[in-house]
Amino acid sequence: MSDDLNLNAQSRDDLGKGASRRLRRLAGLVPGILYGGRKKPVNITVSHKELVKKLEDEAFFSRIVTLVVDGKAEDVILKDLQRHPAKAQLVHVDFMRVSKTKLLNTNVPLHFINAESNPNVKLHGGQVHENLMQLEISCLPGDLPEFIEVDLGELDMGQVLHISDLELPKGVSSVALAQGEDYDQPVAVINKPRGTSEDEDEESTEETSENENDSE
Repeated sequence: MSDDLNLNAQSRDDLGKGASRRLRRLAGLVPGILYGGRKKPVNITVSHKELVKKLEDEAFFSRIVTLVVDGKAEDVILKDLQRHPAKAQLVHVDFMRVSKTKLLNTNVPLHFINAESNPNVKLHGGQVHENLMQLEISCLPGDLPEFIEVDLGELDMGQVLHISDLELPKGVSSVALAQGEDYDQPVAVINKPRGTSEDEDEESTEETSENENDSE
């Protein structure tokens, strides 16, 4: 495991809002919790400075992290991260234990590629609208991708790309699609630019229809 995906933590017994504020203000620590699996939840602290540095790597949000708590390593994923609404400060962090033999559900980022080379964008002024920035997937920890690529290179003008259109890595499935076709959400679309001749024709048709109705 890369050192970039390792993080040291310490267990803690001092709980409550007051204790958490003291940890953040005086000790430069972020309170958090480790849970999941057959073990009991453990309240932990991690270095604010170290955690901020780890978060600079996008992989930290979606890959298996080795969390070393009081010298003992556990495989975990980052499940929740709370930030201060007004300060550049991390307030709380949640980690969930994972098993190499059990499926896990987690969100991974979507990386949109080839939008600029799409003729509908490059030559005809189409505008890309991204509906989803991340996708909830189910897979074994060993199959967990860092991200999922969404190729927009051949998307037609006005065509909506759905989750079912994505090429997911082997061993990876969509949580939404597992619930049925009604959950096949739109991922991206290339919209026609405003003020095209088609738009003007539609507006002209609407105005003519309104004038005819008024004359009646």
